[in-house]
Parts: sequence; C-alpha cells; structure tokens
Amino acid sequence: MFIQDDLQQRWWNLEAKLAERFGKKPDMEAILFLIGMQEKGFITDKISKEQKQDLMHVAVCTVLSASGFYVLEGKDEEGWPHFKQIKELPASNLPEQENFLKDHVLLYFEQYGF
Repeated sequence: MFIQDDLQQRWWNLEAKLAERFGKKPDMEAILFLIGMQEKGFITDKISKEQKQDLMHVAVCTVLSASGFYVLEGKDEEGWPHFKQIKELPASNLPEQENFLKDHVLLYFEQYGF
C-alpha cells in the first residue's frame, strides 16, 4: 500500500505543477496530449480529433519505451515518430494499467527535470 500511496502523491505533485504552469488541472488524457505534442514538436492552432489521438499514441509509446516496451523506429516525412512494440505489456486490470502508465509518465517528466 505504501508504494501505491507514493505513486499517488507523486502523481498529485505532477498535476499540481502542470496546473500551476497551464492554469488548469490536467487529467491523464491532457498529460498524454502534452507529451505527444512535445515529442512531435507539434504547434498549431487547429488539431483534428485524429491528430489528438495520434499524439496521445505517440505519448504512450514514448513513455513506455523507457521500460523497453516500444522502440522508436524513426520519423516520417511529416515528422511523426513511429514506434515498434518489442515486448508485450503486462496483463493487468484497469486500475493497475492506469498506475503502470502513471509511473511511466512520472519517469518521463523526471527525465526532463520537471
């Protein structure tokens, strides 16, 4: 339970920092969207629903690549990163999946000194 509490506290700290920076408390989708934009270098006024989903996919692949689940294969002509899954994700229930992803998102932000 202590590990769970530590993860939750670190997550709340990240949310607080992001809320301070952007003026609104982000949910997981918003955080993944931000990571995707960072990784793509995507700055535009209009983002389609499909592009938003693609950015969130880039974010998930990026954060999980730190643990060897994905590897960056390269970028296409438009600068979109493409990943290859190299190992299976652990089988888990929804709360465990969310915590697994939270832990990787936290690692991503720690690596960038945020």
